Amino acid sequence: MTARDPKSLIRIARAQGSDELAAPLDLGARVRELRKERSWTLEQAAQKAGLARSTLSKIENGQMSPTYEALKKLAIGLDISVPQLFTPPSKGQVNGRIAVTKTGEGSRHITTTYEHELLADQLTRKQMLPYRARIRARSVDEFEGWVRHDGEEFLYVLTGTIRLFTEFYEPIDMKRGDSAYYDAAMGHNVISTSAEDATILWVTSLG
Repeated sequence: MTARDPKSLIRIARAQGSDELAAPLDLGARVRELRKERSWTLEQAAQKAGLARSTLSKIENGQMSPTYEALKKLAIGLDISVPQLFTPPSKGQVNGRIAVTKTGEGSRHITTTYEHELLADQLTRKQMLPYRARIRARSVDEFEGWVRHDGEEFLYVLTGTIRLFTEFYEPIDMKRGDSAYYDAAMGHNVISTSAEDATILWVTSLG
């Protein structure tokens, strides 16, 4: 990644989920999910479906492939259609994902102007790309032109002071606690105006 190309981070993040798109639905996990949505125990779900508890347990754990008759019983017990057993959760459904990045454990990408630390790097198919950046640049002359990329971007100053340069506005001086939200397709660069390297939190949309 070159000094003028921090958007490589975004290409990396967008590429992460490509193998996940073709993943087949896990029937056992889907049945377990539907059961837990109803707060049913294995016994309760098995009773409603007219199946043995051991049979339902094996289905949920991928230890057996259910017959069509068993699938019909499951669907009736869960009060859904058979196709719904093979339908992934809707986009609006809570999936309970979480990623914790402890201090210093992010994935680092260093350029001559910025030192990026990707956060939540283990999650694929993210809608946002969060990263902590150490601002090494002290002059816009250190950049080979504007940085620009798709999406919107949020910037929050963590330490030190910075100057945010944008294509259509006057430079903005910012200190700890200041933030900016802007169109990332608009050319932008950031330099540190403090004696030490400033640090900021950047969050870029990937949608």
